[in-house]
Amino acid sequence: MKKFTQLFLPLALAAVMISCAASQPMLTVEPSGVTFAPGTIVDTRSRKTVTFDALIEDLASVPVVYVGEHHTDPAHHRVQLKIIDALAGGQRPLSVGMEMFDTTYAPVLDRWSAGDLDQEAFIEQTHWYANWRYDFTLYAEILETVQHHRLPLIGLNIPFHIPPKIAAGGIDSILPPDRQFIPGEVDLSDAGHRAYLEEIFTLHRMKNRSTFDYFYEAQCVWEEAMAEAVAAHLGDRRMVVLAGRGHIAKKFGLPNRAFRRTGAPFRTIVPVPAGGTAEWSDGDYLWVTEP
Repeated sequence: MKKFTQLFLPLALAAVMISCAASQPMLTVEPSGVTFAPGTIVDTRSRKTVTFDALIEDLASVPVVYVGEHHTDPAHHRVQLKIIDALAGGQRPLSVGMEMFDTTYAPVLDRWSAGDLDQEAFIEQTHWYANWRYDFTLYAEILETVQHHRLPLIGLNIPFHIPPKIAAGGIDSILPPDRQFIPGEVDLSDAGHRAYLEEIFTLHRMKNRSTFDYFYEAQCVWEEAMAEAVAAHLGDRRMVVLAGRGHIAKKFGLPNRAFRRTGAPFRTIVPVPAGGTAEWSDGDYLWVTEP
């Protein structure tokens, strides 16, 4: 009996381990069907996994780094924080551009970076819960790191009340006080971008919402405005840009529009939760997070 037990226990333990491994949620990359476990960083150009150190070495070779997010996913913000912290110690000075603030808040953001505001004052003076509205604690560590390293913090967004107006009535409906925020160049010609957003629009369309054409104009104005802000503030610093995944995925939202203005090489990192799917074209890197 003792001999049987000694043989059975290792086999049973191995079976449990195999079962756990098999049930672990994985990211599936389509159309190849290749899967990756949480914690994996995938270079989509080579289709191979890379270490964090190798990722940072590559990111340090370009002037602009885009890191996407699902706004309410803490794991995505941890990815952003880790990248900012690593690049902040590099030879080239760093700035951080964020979709979460519009360009009119530059004086407040400057005071935050200089250490002249505490968190409560910062939340109040950026009108965080009137504009961005997501739980501030999701971004607190990122912003504390920006302040700790005295990194310039750049608001990239157009004032938040403007895109809904465009989505409801088109660019031509915007009245003179708001027209100053409309970018001088708004490219509506990218068929791939249009198809990507039309699928999203169809899935989430609400009653009495805009037509798709107006919705698409709003998205393009939004992304062109952020691209203008990246171009205006890039200078000699490397910039890490934090924005929603939809603005970064496949590069045709924000990255390519900024590149059109600057010609500056860039990389895109798209955090994706295990248990879901992605495509090789979603970004230069896929970072697989816990589901």
